[in-house]
Amino acid sequence: MLQDLNNNTICAQATASGQGAIALIRVSGPSAVDIVSKVFLPRRDRKLAEMKGYTMCYGNLMKDVGGVLDDAVVAVYRTPESYTGEDMVEISCHASTYIVSEVLRRLVDCGCRYAEPGEFTRRAFLNGKMDLAQAEAVADVISSQTEASHKIAMRQLKGGFSKELADMRERLLKIVSLLELELDFSEEDVQFADRSELKGLLGEASSHISELISSFKLGNAIKNGVPVAIVGATNTGKSTLLNALLGEDRAIVSSIAGTTRDTIEDTMNVGGVLFRFIDTAGIRRTLETVEMAGIERTYYKIKQAAVVLLVLDYTRQEDFETSINNLTTNLSGSDQQVIILVNKIDEKPVVSTTLFEGGAVAEPAAPEEDINKVCSSASALAAAAGFTPLAILPISAKKKIGLDELRTILTTSQSTVKAGSESTLVTNLRHYSALKDAYEALLRADIAIDEHRPGDLIAQDIREALYSIGTIVGEVTTDEVLGNIFRNFCIGK
Repeated sequence: MLQDLNNNTICAQATASGQGAIALIRVSGPSAVDIVSKVFLPRRDRKLAEMKGYTMCYGNLMKDVGGVLDDAVVAVYRTPESYTGEDMVEISCHASTYIVSEVLRRLVDCGCRYAEPGEFTRRAFLNGKMDLAQAEAVADVISSQTEASHKIAMRQLKGGFSKELADMRERLLKIVSLLELELDFSEEDVQFADRSELKGLLGEASSHISELISSFKLGNAIKNGVPVAIVGATNTGKSTLLNALLGEDRAIVSSIAGTTRDTIEDTMNVGGVLFRFIDTAGIRRTLETVEMAGIERTYYKIKQAAVVLLVLDYTRQEDFETSINNLTTNLSGSDQQVIILVNKIDEKPVVSTTLFEGGAVAEPAAPEEDINKVCSSASALAAAAGFTPLAILPISAKKKIGLDELRTILTTSQSTVKAGSESTLVTNLRHYSALKDAYEALLRADIAIDEHRPGDLIAQDIREALYSIGTIVGEVTTDEVLGNIFRNFCIGK
């Protein structure tokens, strides 16, 4: 099945669809040059079949009924020195929807097959131009939205991650070879692999894999965005805050309590860090089935978030304690950061009349003084609930007051995200799962050594670790695995 993909010639548009200046159409396969020669007429009596690799030619794309469809430049790449490792032709023409569709139609009529998503990169992998981890990095480079995610993807594309895994596999293979050599001399009871040295090597490999596994949380945040849950009671302005941060009306805003029934997510680059903001259903007592389901999802998102924005309503200070206590019972760990936002400071709060000891009615505090008192009260309630917020910030989501300061606090809180992009991080769930399997296999091997088990049993555990590591770079793979990976690629890459 894997080889069948390379027996035909494929074509696809590599640039984005729609009108533009230039469109790029790719053709790859054994008949790439011959098929394009039926569609493209070079100037100056040149022939594509005679062109060397890495050369370009100007000419005309021809209609099937005669006449010129468009002027174009064609680049020829020869096997194996091409992206796919096959003969490959790239056609640069005007990005008219009509022109592109006509060129693709003519190519298919002349013997091409329209490419599947990621099929060019899949062929590059099958032809040994890159390993599977590098192939997956191609998609990550295309989808990167920040400098940090781009750096990680480029490091993986250039083979940095693969080299680390290759070095580790080489050391483990050496161990397995010595252990299996002992089987040939089992009657003499000879040990070629010193057990203390073996434990040291296993410890180094396990430690390295453990570090890679631990890096997944940070790597995933860099790639997919730091999850920031916007939570609070109903009508505190959570959806208004999401819209204000994103600069668009992403969530429906209404004065009706319970308008947001489900989570709404969107990403934004803030100060070089990708954040994934999650607007959640307001927390309150309700018997309405759909709203209850939304609130349950809110609790789940709180536990998954790296940063929680607790939105309190300045005009409803009597709800502060309940909101803070509700949040406290749903936080998942000490590594979560909480920012308390006292929203609606542009609105006048309801002031309850209280009496001094002498019996006089207390005068309402000046706005700024009152806002400071309210923030101090929120801080005291948080302390009583058992956590210290990263910051307590008075804002008006509606008037966009305090949002610049909030963005600064968010980016400062994620300084490790920028720093982390300088090291090797695991960003792919498939890689993370394989590394966990490898780690567990090495732990079993370590225990087997302590229990003085035969070398062949120890070798079997190490081979299982090698198998798991091999699945990352594609030394061990199946059609199903490749299909799952490449179906998420864009067509033409």
